[in-house]
Amino acid sequence: MTDILHIDGIDRQELETVAYTVEDGIAWVSFNRPDKRNCMSPRLNRQMMRVLDALEYRDDVGVLVLTGEGSAWSAGMDLKEYFRETEAQGLKGTRAAQRESYGWWRRLRWYQKPTIAMVNGWCFGGGYGPLFACDLAFAAEEAQFGLSEINWGILPGGGAAKVAVELTGFRNAMYHSLMGENIDGRKAAEWGFVNEALPLARLKDRVAEVARVLLTKNPVALKATKDAIRRVREMTYDNAEDFLVRAQEAANSYDNEGRKEGIRQFIDDKSYKPGLGAYDKSRPTDKSRPTSLS
Repeated sequence: MTDILHIDGIDRQELETVAYTVEDGIAWVSFNRPDKRNCMSPRLNRQMMRVLDALEYRDDVGVLVLTGEGSAWSAGMDLKEYFRETEAQGLKGTRAAQRESYGWWRRLRWYQKPTIAMVNGWCFGGGYGPLFACDLAFAAEEAQFGLSEINWGILPGGGAAKVAVELTGFRNAMYHSLMGENIDGRKAAEWGFVNEALPLARLKDRVAEVARVLLTKNPVALKATKDAIRRVREMTYDNAEDFLVRAQEAANSYDNEGRKEGIRQFIDDKSYKPGLGAYDKSRPTDKSRPTSLS
């Protein structure tokens, strides 16, 4: 059953721009403007931040999936509400709208839980921001990806050009940005915009399968790992080496016993093989057993 996050004093139309449901540890969060192909408006951006806030530390949420209601994932920014109406307010209105949109994308990039983009349909322009913000991405083969800004006289802003360069090769990014041609989910997977593309009818099952695997992992290690992958991409090897040592030490301070339990199950109990899955998190750590780990 889909829920709407209700907040006193907030207009119902704004609250309904984002829908979500939590099932078996997975939060399914949806852009909920299907009549507008889930274009992002200032109201949607504000509500999405509230929903992310509400779900981030819930004990019954281990993975967050971002998808869209109807036939689109998100067709980018709402040209009327995000651009024309905010620009009419001058620089103050423009900057406020930018803070709200970039703010929740940034929040999603560093989210406490693993995140998956489930691209069920159109993903255009500004939609590349939250696409990049998610840790993993899966698309329907039928989905359409496009940087169409060049077709109406602007550059792919809002980080979209940066996302294209980050996720695919230079020539692909340049062609995609200059030509304004759409690519389908298959090509998006080939270019690296998403991990996999598969028929729409199988998309949710595949995403749920991946999410269930993530739910078996140590949550402290998941958070440290996803942050590390994003950070080290911009570092030299030596800087990354030093950062990762410190990151592991920081993670140990939050969950040193979990790390030890995985090694115990491998070395002592011989009940777990690291290359073949996750250790059993449900087993309580036996602190009476000796270990050489500090």
